[in-house]
Amino acid sequence: MIWSRRGVLAGAGGMAALAAMPLKGAAPGGLADAAVPITPAERMARIAKVQGLMAEQRIAALLVESGTTLTYFTGIRWSRSERITAAVIPATGQPIVVTPFFEAPSVKETLAVPADLRTWHEDASPFALIADALKGRPGPVAVEQTTRAFITEGLAREGSFAVVSGAALVNACRQIKSPAELALMQRANTITLAAMREAHGAVRAGMTAADIGALVEKATVRLGATSDFALVLLNEASAYPHGSHSPQTVHEGSVVLMDCGCVVEDYQSDISRTFVFGEPTARQRKVWDTVRRGQDAVFGAAKVGTPVSALDAAVRRFYESEGWGPGFVLPGLPHRAGHGIGMDGHESPYLVGSDQTPLAPGMCFSNEPGLYTPGAFGVRLEDCWVMTEAGPKSFTPLARSLDDPI
Repeated sequence: MIWSRRGVLAGAGGMAALAAMPLKGAAPGGLADAAVPITPAERMARIAKVQGLMAEQRIAALLVESGTTLTYFTGIRWSRSERITAAVIPATGQPIVVTPFFEAPSVKETLAVPADLRTWHEDASPFALIADALKGRPGPVAVEQTTRAFITEGLAREGSFAVVSGAALVNACRQIKSPAELALMQRANTITLAAMREAHGAVRAGMTAADIGALVEKATVRLGATSDFALVLLNEASAYPHGSHSPQTVHEGSVVLMDCGCVVEDYQSDISRTFVFGEPTARQRKVWDTVRRGQDAVFGAAKVGTPVSALDAAVRRFYESEGWGPGFVLPGLPHRAGHGIGMDGHESPYLVGSDQTPLAPGMCFSNEPGLYTPGAFGVRLEDCWVMTEAGPKSFTPLARSLDDPI
């Protein structure tokens, strides 16, 4: 194994680029300054890969609307609205990008690969334009899995081709991260942990969750990343994984749960730490230590070729042996043990019993087997990691103890 209770150890083979940055406190400058964006050449290689998969499966093209998958393949960063911007990636040839006429100059600003840009006016049908781009191409059209229903329905009305799910095509590309992607994720996680460490040192009695979250966000921006979220749960609210609307403030003995993430060049982090303000009780220490051992159970089950469901099963077996659960029953672990991460904070595969995806080198996940007691408190520790041939490798040092939690 190459994860460590005391930190991140060296990777193997192609993972050498993941050497962890030292984390001895919040850096004075921007940690994202040296972040290297994904190159046009890498995006072209992604397109070539998905085209090869389509050719093998006799699929005519992949339709991708605005979102992270559009950025993944083409570089285009565009928000979703009722006006469609999408790419048709054919099994052969260059992508065709469809966008409103008046948006074309803006879309071109982030387009990073050669493409045939086709525009439509407000009184025309974008579905007809997409159908025209698909004309004469044999085989079904695969649609990226998050594409909205009105687009697939409009496409079906305009064309005489079959529409199938593109999830397998997209997952085959996006689930395996390249060294360039991993370097960006490493940097994002490094920044988030540094920001959380800085906020932890500034927590004072009387602060609200929003006060602490603002500290994390301010540090994240100063360190050079875009703050994505800074969820802070105090006291009883920590027993509910995504919090409560009940106002809470920090006082002696408060449980403080921070779940934070940032974005560096489109790639995300997701880290959780839990600590006690003041002197912890024996119960708080016991639960914290059990969750930390739960992270070890997840990592201990992570081997190349093992179904991701086995990682969730491993931590549940351990928790049940400690008197929690069983299964998803509370007090216990009511959510999955982790999720895939990359350009999306949550993406496939998922560390849950229903997902049988085999672990493969380059896949990235969170490891977050929290424990929650409604009406009392919860503890969540979360670190992101990459699967390597040698075993799981954490992007961040794992929490050492409740007395040294960040």
